[in-house]
Amino acid sequence: MHKYIPILDWGRRYNTMALSNDLVAALIVTIMLIPQSLAYALLAGLPPEAGLYASILPIILYAIFGTSRALAVGPVAVVSLLTATAIGNVAQAGTAGYAIAALTLAFLSGSFLVLMGVLRLGFLANFLSHPVIAGFITASGILIATSQIKHILGISAEGHTLPEVFLSLFHNLSQANMLTASIGIAVMAFLFWVRKGAKPFLIRLGLPARLSDFGAKAGPVLAVFVSTLAVFGFDLISKGVAVVGEVPQSLPPLTMPDLSPELVSSLLVPAILISVIGFVESISVAQTLAARKRQRIDPDQELIGLGAANLGAAFTGGFPVTGGFSRSVVNYDAGAETPAAGIFTAIGLAVAAVTITPIIFFLPKATLAATIIVAVLSLVDFSILSKTWNYSKADFAAVSITMLVTLTLGVEIGVTSGVAVSILVHLYKTSRPHMAIVGQVPNSEHFRNILRHDVETHSDILTLRVDESLYFANARYLEDQLYDLAAQRPNLKHVILMCPAVNAIDMSALHSLEEINERLALSGIKFHLSEVKGPVMDRLLNVDFPKHISGKIYLSQHQAITDLNREPKSDQTFSRRASDQYDPA
Repeated sequence: MHKYIPILDWGRRYNTMALSNDLVAALIVTIMLIPQSLAYALLAGLPPEAGLYASILPIILYAIFGTSRALAVGPVAVVSLLTATAIGNVAQAGTAGYAIAALTLAFLSGSFLVLMGVLRLGFLANFLSHPVIAGFITASGILIATSQIKHILGISAEGHTLPEVFLSLFHNLSQANMLTASIGIAVMAFLFWVRKGAKPFLIRLGLPARLSDFGAKAGPVLAVFVSTLAVFGFDLISKGVAVVGEVPQSLPPLTMPDLSPELVSSLLVPAILISVIGFVESISVAQTLAARKRQRIDPDQELIGLGAANLGAAFTGGFPVTGGFSRSVVNYDAGAETPAAGIFTAIGLAVAAVTITPIIFFLPKATLAATIIVAVLSLVDFSILSKTWNYSKADFAAVSITMLVTLTLGVEIGVTSGVAVSILVHLYKTSRPHMAIVGQVPNSEHFRNILRHDVETHSDILTLRVDESLYFANARYLEDQLYDLAAQRPNLKHVILMCPAVNAIDMSALHSLEEINERLALSGIKFHLSEVKGPVMDRLLNVDFPKHISGKIYLSQHQAITDLNREPKSDQTFSRRASDQYDPA
């Protein structure tokens, strides 16, 4: 059972040293997670306590079913934004229906993740390419930061796209509260300084490096404490400073999602998007951290772990969660040895939920907004544009379209368009695969592209290497290229299709190979294959293709050339240079 319930595996070897390291890591992550969870609940349009609730049972369930030793699960910025967008279409923020919709979204997301894990469908996440994810996260970071300006200035603003938010902010700018703005800007400046300057400053004061690091991680808590004290001490509520307000002083309640067909149908697609995006973000963090300690992550079991966490959130007053990058790195750097660190973090947050919530009443919303802005701006990475432009114009198009559509039309349409563009680009590339005429490198058994190397070729033999699997989208392209090349060579007797990069041949491509064989035979040209991979050859044997081919199927290209060279030649072997050749690709 330890394969499906990983806690049974690492729990057997748990010792006092691991306990000590996990407790320290849990303390640091708890301090970091309190303001973050409150802030991300605000971003999702939910009451602040929902952030705490979404960080208790979900963490425990992931510790039981997840395979990462350091992944810290809970509310994250991008998923919170997607949550707000999804449930904002079906309910009004601040209403009971809005909170219930969040529970339903978490339930649907959790169910989909578990189903994917059970059916071992983790590979579906591969349809979200890295450029699309990078572009989406960058655009989402900009949207999130922009959406929080209203809390920094103390004004109201609506909108799910960048133009809508900017227009709303501009119309309400005259209502800005200077005290709120002062708090928000001061907290934001402090948090930016904490990220880079707090630890060196504390070290210069003589504190040990580990204690200085702990102090730097506690920076957001200090900002929360000081700004809350300022609101309480100077009665800033009466002067228009918006605060969090009353937060229930209790453990997470037992809640039930609404599974009515109308609501489920409205949230199903957003739930799938949240599941896939959350899984991609989570698995990338988990694998990165696991690689540092040479540990193994099981993607399908991760789906079950994250699914269990979201189901836990659905039944305890939360909203969709996933593994967070920043808190996972903090958890790892703090010395977390096992997922038990997450369980201890959940206990710490549960204690916070029943003890410090009365203090949160005076917490300015501007402080939480500043926390969100500082956190998400680290996600914004415009360098991906220059990297993809220099490396691949197709990937640049995918990144650009994803970012542009996300910013102008919304996050759901943005990520969907990014996936669509990635798939279309992939289909276009594979429908026109790279092909090269190859010749033999002198005094070797190697064959290389005639456009890149001085190689030996033969006027009566054409060897074409195709660098892609053959399937319905590129089968006709292969036919056209081969016929054009054959028509240019009046002395041609043999065509060899070199297949070292062909991993599969579907029925459409098989039909094309049969057509090529018949058409070349009518012209007195023999058709051969070389370097066919074992699984591909097995399928060709199943349909007796080798019996019908006019030529032979050779184990290696060198074997093919050696065998065909035994025949009488109408022309001698010669060497060609790249500048003299035609490139079919």
